[in-house]
Amino acid sequence: MISEILTFVIFMMIGLEIRNGLSQPKAVILPMLCALSGMVFPALIFNLFGTHSSAWAVAMPTDVALAVGALSLLGKRINPAIRLFLLTLAVADDFFSLVVIGIFFHNHLNLTSSVNTLGAALIGFILPYRKFIIKFLLPAATFVAIPLYVAINLLTHLDFSSAGGRISIALIVARVVGKFFGITAAAWFFTRFTRLKLPKDLSLKEVAGVGLLAGMGLTVSLVLAKITLATTQELGEVRIGLFMAAVISGLLGLLWLNFIA
Repeated sequence: MISEILTFVIFMMIGLEIRNGLSQPKAVILPMLCALSGMVFPALIFNLFGTHSSAWAVAMPTDVALAVGALSLLGKRINPAIRLFLLTLAVADDFFSLVVIGIFFHNHLNLTSSVNTLGAALIGFILPYRKFIIKFLLPAATFVAIPLYVAINLLTHLDFSSAGGRISIALIVARVVGKFFGITAAAWFFTRFTRLKLPKDLSLKEVAGVGLLAGMGLTVSLVLAKITLATTQELGEVRIGLFMAAVISGLLGLLWLNFIA
């Protein structure tokens, strides 16, 4: 019951953030393209391992709370434009995650999971006074709902003996490598060959750091795992894979951004 309530709060926050992000459509075009590329590449890399598992979708989402929380560890030395780009990319990532759920896994959704995911996001999307609600709901979601959800659905179920499984390894490589390459390559390609530009105070090296931090994905990935995976063995491998990918991505991202700061 607690897990379902937390899921509802998290996805309502996603809906709020998506609608709020649409208020500046021109500013989100490049981060949206980077987010899409940063979802496609992990899915492709995961499937190259031949796992024949629906966990390819689990490799795609970014966890904005974890990534921004990790970024805050570097303090004021970090360019504020990095945080803004990461937030915008994560909002677009959340939107595409909802699209993936709706298109590929609608048959897996029962009434409860539909209300807690797509329904909650829709409620957040249509709510009035979005900025006021976000001001108070965002800290609650970031510091209470998301940590509780991760603790209930991940940390209490970690089985390190599953770390060597094909799904775990595929998920780690897909998230760490795929997120970094997908986001960085998209930023380079679209700024080089189209009229899209990075913000003047943001460099491609800093976008690469965002790509590394984006490999930290737990919350939405865990929801997708619970919806789509059929066996406890798969779920166990996914949990440890997500955990290890988040740790590796966070450390690499912080080391890189600290190096170039």
